[in-house]
Amino acid sequence: MKIKVNGREYEIKAGPATTLLDILRYELRLTGTKEGCSTGSCGSCTVLVDGKAVNSCLVIAAEVEGREITTIEGLSQQNKLHPLQQAFMDEGAVQCGFCTPGIILTAKAFLDSNPHPTESQIRQAIAGNLCRCTGYDKIVRAIMSVAGS
Repeated sequence: MKIKVNGREYEIKAGPATTLLDILRYELRLTGTKEGCSTGSCGSCTVLVDGKAVNSCLVIAAEVEGREITTIEGLSQQNKLHPLQQAFMDEGAVQCGFCTPGIILTAKAFLDSNPHPTESQIRQAIAGNLCRCTGYDKIVRAIMSVAGS
C-alpha cells in the first residue's frame, strides 16, 4: 500500500488492524506524533489527513491509502517553523511538549477553515486535545496571535 506523508510517498505493509499512528511512529519513525490514550480521547496523536485533523490512533492504515498525511514534522518548510510553531514558542505555550504537536495540528486545521475565530471558538476547537501542564491560556494566546495573519 502507498501512503503520502509530509509530501513524500512511502510503500508500506500494514495488517488489517494496524493504525496510522503505528505506521507513523514505528515504521516511518515520525515520533512527533505521540501515543497517549489510544482511544481518541487525548488528541496527542492528531495528524492532518487531507487537511482535516484526525486522531491517528483511531485510523486504520488502509483508510489513508492515496491520501495526504501531514505530521508535525511536515509543518515546517525549508528549516523555517510554521507560524503556529513559532507562536507556541513565543508565547511559552510549550511545557512538557507531549500534547503540543497534536494541538498545533488541530489549530492549523481549524484556522484553515476559520481564519478569524474568537477566543471561545479556539477553545472549543482544541477541546479534544488534553494538556496537563499549561492551563491552555498560553496555547490559546499563541493560536490567536496567528489567527488572521
